Amino acid sequence: MIEQFFQCPHCFQEISMLVDSSISKQSYVEDCEVCCNPLQINLEIEDGEISYFEASPAQ
Repeated sequence: MIEQFFQCPHCFQEISMLVDSSISKQSYVEDCEVCCNPLQINLEIEDGEISYFEASPAQ
């Protein structure tokens, strides 16, 4: 597991989430732990590290 810090696009608070590094490409919806609005998470893992991460408002 890798801890990823980022800013919520809804409330602009810095939050973190644990990312499973055993899955190379991931796309899912998760609620912000501060404002509870849905976030679309897209990420890629290469060599056990996050190579791409995007958190945007879920549609």
